Amino acid sequence: MSLPAPDPDALAASQALQQHIAADIAHHGGAIPFSRFMELVLYAPRLGYYSGGAAKLGAEGDFTTAPETTPLFGASLARVAAAIIAQSAPHLIEFGAGTGKLARDVLTALADLGVEVATYTIIDLSGELRARQQELLAGFPMVRWSDTLPEDFSGVVLANEVLDAMPVELVVKTEPGWRRRMVSVEDGAFAWTDAAPDAALVDHIARQVPDADALPDGYLSEVHPVACGFMASLARLFGQGRGAALLIDYGFPAHEYYHPQRDTGTLMCHYRHHAHPEPFFLPGLQDVTAHVDFTAMALAAQDAGLDVLAYMSQAQFLLSAGIGELLTRTDPLDALRYLPQARAVQKLVSPSEMGELFKVLAVGRGVALPDEIARADRSHKL
Repeated sequence: MSLPAPDPDALAASQALQQHIAADIAHHGGAIPFSRFMELVLYAPRLGYYSGGAAKLGAEGDFTTAPETTPLFGASLARVAAAIIAQSAPHLIEFGAGTGKLARDVLTALADLGVEVATYTIIDLSGELRARQQELLAGFPMVRWSDTLPEDFSGVVLANEVLDAMPVELVVKTEPGWRRRMVSVEDGAFAWTDAAPDAALVDHIARQVPDADALPDGYLSEVHPVACGFMASLARLFGQGRGAALLIDYGFPAHEYYHPQRDTGTLMCHYRHHAHPEPFFLPGLQDVTAHVDFTAMALAAQDAGLDVLAYMSQAQFLLSAGIGELLTRTDPLDALRYLPQARAVQKLVSPSEMGELFKVLAVGRGVALPDEIARADRSHKL
């Protein structure tokens, strides 16, 4: 691959992480599940991609998210959040808050709507991003940071591009049955090997993969036990409270996710705004993600006692939330201000950009979504 070379300090950090992972592999008998490898490359203390100090977002990072594109994204979410808060409580939790721009934009828009927020709690494992968040949000006294979840929460949960960063299991279909993809070390380099799945993974495969018997041998894909566990944790978070979680990410319903032609899975890596499929490249210096199986997420939430309130494309959600009307508040004759916003909105809602690949799943308890959002619901497609 022809990708930008890291600087010496970054390369040294990656080499230290590789040694750490190799030691973990040796400790576990010579091989670890890919989910464990992904956990380490993303979250190993001080060395993982999200727990280390390298910039992640923006021009100097590896990728750009919707909140980085335009404040109208957060303002649109705020409209829906205001309706949920009116039925629950003035509290918000955001997982994986990036640079803090989404929090800033949501809080600013809620204030413009006359909604007084009591607390806005950020839960983020990235020390580098937390420092940027604290700088950007210094003027918002209701913002706080936490490493643990409250109990019996009422209000709104936001999770933009969080599920895709949760470790996945790689599984491959063979003639004798499904195998679990493992990572070993051969000749000083990481290498693939396969092993029999344990009972829990067999259950996840059976639950997540529709028409598995019809898939060809050699079919490689992912299942998402960690993300399913996160959905169950949302149910525990709400406890006896009322509210909703809005989860925005790229992915598909199960019948599209496990399509016979998607036979190499969805695993993807992001390094300096280059996308490629090699998870062993410069561990700790690149993002490693998988698309989200939204059917599995909805079922996990439902099994844990939450209601599936809505599912739709990002375009449907943003347009229903009024992003078009928000855009018109900028005078089209003011080209310097209007055109960048118009281009950003186009990127967020265009089917060829983020509009269709990204989806919004809303789950919760004791609340209803605004009528405009409810009418756009496509949860029957899950």
